[in-house]
Order: sequence, then structure tokens, then C-alpha cells
Amino acid sequence: MAHAEIIAVGSELLTPQFLDTNSLFITEHLNNLGVEVVAKEVIGDDRDRLTGAILVAVNRCEVVVVSGGLGPTEDDVTRDAAATALQRKLVLSLEQESILVHRFRQINRPMAPNNIRQAYLIEGAIALANPNGTAPGQFVPTRRGALILLPGPPRELRPMMVNEVVPRLRPMLPQQVIKVRTFRITGIGESDLDALIAPVYTKYTNPTTTILCSPGDLAVHLRACGKSEHEACALLREVGNRIAELVGDRIYSEKADEPLEAVVGCLLRKRRATVATAESCTGGMIASRLTDRGGSSDYFVAGLVTYTDAHKRELLGVKQDLIAKHTAVSEPVAAAMAECAVARTGATYGVSSTGYAGPQGGTPHDPVGTVYLGIAGPGGTRVSRIRHGGDRNRIRTLATQSALDLLRRRLRE
Repeated sequence: MAHAEIIAVGSELLTPQFLDTNSLFITEHLNNLGVEVVAKEVIGDDRDRLTGAILVAVNRCEVVVVSGGLGPTEDDVTRDAAATALQRKLVLSLEQESILVHRFRQINRPMAPNNIRQAYLIEGAIALANPNGTAPGQFVPTRRGALILLPGPPRELRPMMVNEVVPRLRPMLPQQVIKVRTFRITGIGESDLDALIAPVYTKYTNPTTTILCSPGDLAVHLRACGKSEHEACALLREVGNRIAELVGDRIYSEKADEPLEAVVGCLLRKRRATVATAESCTGGMIASRLTDRGGSSDYFVAGLVTYTDAHKRELLGVKQDLIAKHTAVSEPVAAAMAECAVARTGATYGVSSTGYAGPQGGTPHDPVGTVYLGIAGPGGTRVSRIRHGGDRNRIRTLATQSALDLLRRRLRE
């Protein structure tokens, strides 16, 4: 398999204000060619550091892509650094000079003398046309494969990658296909998930397996490489089906970009059902997740945030003696909140939350982190008591995820 490294150039990319999105685009197109990206690096406008990084990369990878630093100013050091790393000269291209002059005439602007720097190519390089800017890219054959220099602005880089780079790389690479299979999972911790599926995936180097974690939400990515799409997909089935069997209904989607709330929305729409929320400790987070998706008005009716006991009584209709007897954080009150949400709005399902998100509050029986989640609807009312550790935000986030998962499971019955 061919391997690639991507080097993003620009001191601005080392600040919190700028994000390197070019690397994601480049990676996608390299993967489509069967090239595995094994390293990405961001380097400021430092000629020596960049020279060293390019030298290391071209000696260990078939494809090296450098983005940025091809402009006309003194801090655009990519051409010089690449030439030094390859021990080649920079040569003025009369053709590129002519293109530059013509470009400035077209826009009726004088060409500053420093723009001529963009017409210099590394010895042996092929100029890559840039119809959206002034700096051409460069495709430089190397001992192992190719060094590719691309401009930094996405509107220039993206068409150049598609129209100039991919067609030149394809014939020089071995026939390989990379395919990906993703499982999105909830209701299990990262360490428990790994312990469950490691006996399967650790037996394989192809596909490779990665587990990504965010609060209450896990993703297992399988990446398989084969000489054909059929071969790569067969590998994904071999490993993925065994993982799916072990994880079971904790898998809520096999689409990498489909969050839990989208799955719940699809299930509600399929059932022609609606939902309303009655939230206390989550403060509207469940309703927010349910309405994040366009078209959620098809199934979302209303969201009530009843934070105080008085508003649980007045807005929802939860009886005072129920709260007095069991406290607001209890199974009976969570059940009543969900049922009242249905009664008040006419929704098919009601989802409730009440608990102690901290840092204050809690009781010996229900310490901070305890949340009661209710689901009311066809088939009756059920309440789940969950408890999570961490700070207030983590507890609320995990409670919201749990509520959506409970609704998902209910809708699949």
C-alpha cells in the first residue's frame, strides 16, 4: 500500500483562530486512490523546519503533499524549503511568468515585482494550473513517488487536487481501494467496549480499528485496504459483522455523520409519531438535540423546562402531594412529568428528566449525578434511574444522551 504525509504550512494555522480543513479534503481524495495517510503536520513559516520536515517525509512516503506557502511574500517559504530538501535548484519558468503577467493584465492591476517568485519551479517539476489564483502548484517526481506543492486557499487547492493531482497520481500508484465501515454506539463505556471487541479486532492488521469517544457516544471505525472494492468490503464484513454481533443493539447507526437524535427523528417520522419533553436538570438539552435537525417539526411538538417544583405543578400539572411525598427527584415524579407532557401537548411520547446535576444537591440515596428519565406513550410509562460522575456539564450531557437512547429503544419495540 502507498503511504502519504501531509504538511500544512502557515504560522496562522498554529493559532486558535484558524483551522486546517485542507488536510481533510486531501486525505479524502488520497484514500479514494488507495493511499493511506500516515502522518499530518502543521509547520509555521519557518524555512529550516519545513525543509527538515519535507526531507523526512519524502524519504519515508510515496506521496507527500504540502499545502500553503506558495505566495509572493517573504514568509512564503515552501518553494525554497522543498528545493533545498530535494537538493534541486529553483528555475524561472518563462511559461509561468507569461501566465502571471497575463493574469494581472486581465484584472487591470500592476504586477508587483515580488510576484515573479511564483513563476519559479523546482527542477523537474510539473506546473499545476491554478485558474483561481496566481500561484501554480507543483508536482515533483521523487525517488519514492511524488512531492506535491499546493496553494493554501481552499478555493485554489480543491480544484487543483481534483483536476491536476489525482489524474497524475492514479497511474503511478498500485491498484488499491480503501473502504470504511463505522459503528456509532451508545450505552457502554469506552473501556468496556474495547474489552468486548478487542478479541476480534486485534487479530487483524487489515482492517485497522479505531475507537473514538465523546461523552456517552462512541464510534468504531474499520478501515480496510484491498486490491478491489469487493476485497476491501469483504474484509469489512468479516470483522465488522463479528463486532456488530457482540455489541448488539447498542449500535444505533452505521452512518458516520448520523447522530443519535437523527436516528430518533427518523424512527418517529417512520412511526408517524410525535414527542414532547418535560425537562428539569437537563434544562432543555433534550429538546435542543431533537430540534437540531432540519424537518424536526414533523415529530417534535413542544419542550417544557420546569426547573422549580412550582412550575412542575403549574405548567405540567404534576400533583403537589406526589412531589411532597417522593421529592422532585424521584421515579414517580419523572413518570408524572412524562405523562403530563403527553397530556398537555397531545404528543405520542413524552420524555422527562429530573435529577441532581451538581455540584450542590443530592441525597444519600440519590447523590449528585443521579437522574431519573421517564418515557410515556403507547405501552405505558417507564422510568430509568441513571447515575454518572463528572462535572455538571458532563452529567447533563450524558443524561441527555441516555434519554434519547431510551426513546430510540422504545420506538424500536
